[in-house]
Amino acid sequence: MTDHANDLVLERLIDAPREKVFRCFSDPKLLEQWFAPKPWSIKDVDIDLRPGGASKFTMHGPEGEAFPVSGVYLEVVPNEKIVTTDAYSAGWVPSENPFFTAVMTFEDAGNGKTKYKAVARHWRAEDKATHEQMGFHEGWGQTAAQLEELAKTL
Repeated sequence: MTDHANDLVLERLIDAPREKVFRCFSDPKLLEQWFAPKPWSIKDVDIDLRPGGASKFTMHGPEGEAFPVSGVYLEVVPNEKIVTTDAYSAGWVPSENPFFTAVMTFEDAGNGKTKYKAVARHWRAEDKATHEQMGFHEGWGQTAAQLEELAKTL
């Protein structure tokens, strides 16, 4: 996949096999343990990990904030790739404010390691800038570290 002007990209070498890394994305109970940068958390995770399947969860902040998040999976290749977007909700209903599409790839890096790449692809430069100011690199970097710690235990 070629990166585009409105992409934010995070790449990490994760010390766990890609099957375990992928499992952390596909099991709701595992997703709850790492998907939000602490002290934030996610709850009420409901995922249907297949093209056209919906995803829903609520992100909770340390001050009692609650943000519902929903989207649809566009592409799922087990142990290799997940593409999801907030442009749609279940049943391909367009969302009011599409923000980005996420493309996560898991490449076998040898020696039980995974080259993990997460791309947040935005429609508009303004959305990319907003996401960057929200702390994309810090937040997604922290969750990648949390992902690695969990995947190593599986």
